[in-house]
Amino acid sequence: MQKILHTPEGVRDIYGKECEQKLALQEKLHTVIRSYGYRDIETPTFEFFDVFSREVGTIPSRELYKFFDREGNTLVLRPDFTPPTVRAASKYYLNDNMPLRLTYLGNAFINNSSYQGRLKETTQIGGELTGDDCVEADAEVITLAVLMLLAAGLEEFQISLGHCGFFDALVREAGLDEQSTSELKELISNKNTFGAEKLLSKQNLSDSLKKCFAALPGLFGGVEVLDRAEELTDHADALLAVKRLREIWDTLKLYGVEKYISFDLGLRSRYMYYTGILFRGYTYGTGAPILKGGRYDGLTGHFGKESPAVGFVTVIDQLLSALSRQNIHPEIPGVHCVIIYESEKQAEAILRASELRAQGVNVELCRVTEQRSREECLEYARASSCEMTVEL
Repeated sequence: MQKILHTPEGVRDIYGKECEQKLALQEKLHTVIRSYGYRDIETPTFEFFDVFSREVGTIPSRELYKFFDREGNTLVLRPDFTPPTVRAASKYYLNDNMPLRLTYLGNAFINNSSYQGRLKETTQIGGELTGDDCVEADAEVITLAVLMLLAAGLEEFQISLGHCGFFDALVREAGLDEQSTSELKELISNKNTFGAEKLLSKQNLSDSLKKCFAALPGLFGGVEVLDRAEELTDHADALLAVKRLREIWDTLKLYGVEKYISFDLGLRSRYMYYTGILFRGYTYGTGAPILKGGRYDGLTGHFGKESPAVGFVTVIDQLLSALSRQNIHPEIPGVHCVIIYESEKQAEAILRASELRAQGVNVELCRVTEQRSREECLEYARASSCEMTVEL
């Protein structure tokens, strides 16, 4: 039987210094989110299919990893942490009336098409704030997103902030069917102004409404974007969405993170459960967003408890890739030491290692043998980038 040394497509081994840096990065991010009072929760790696069904509004069924248990139930490897976290919160905190802050860290699985070149297994850390529908809750999770990227070592990044309500209000006014709405949403998300105008030309819409839809792909930038959005429509719900964004902006200024925020009224998500704000985090070195989030007030009702909610997730693999391309390397805590010794110095080596470990040093013993010379041990220590080498 041939030995299998490689991994399936879309997944990979993480080892050596990269693995140490990833774990160090996870710890930094976890410390930041815990500092805001978010408490840890762990949900299963796989759930019943209904947790991620079309009605819930997560990714398409064809992109789920599905399998069956002994009883014939359809199970799914989690592609997204928000639905299972909300499910658990609805079960264990059903009678709580206070805002609930939960954080998680783990792996998610999406069966992407092979040509997309994306990982099918990613490590994610995020937070969900349920039971609070106020502007302050929205601003808190956005601020947390900024602080986590800063803690990771990024200096140049941007959080794009939008609101589902603006586009949805225009769709209701236009009376577009589901197919046209879906196509238009895709075109606007891709900033395809020409395609949006072509699609709109086939619709029986007023000139003002066509102008508003056609302007959406270009409605991104600083806070002045909100002024332009207000000039394009007088629809009450659309203006409420803009008003909400202004209030969030004012609160973000209190946190001192406003310089990292831009607005994008054309921002859309493939997840259908979002009902309010949407935001994405971008930096150079990766084409995909390194974090994403938003408000999903309608999702909790699927699990038995109506409650407002907002949250976000950081994709650690993409963040680590961006850091590497920007030549930013997460600091690995602790000192790694290699003690090189001959057989007759075993007792001394063990004693010295114990003393160093008691001081917080990570110690690796490396014994010189007939098959492994002292020079080879020294070369190994240099190659492993250890900070301390002791020869006995």
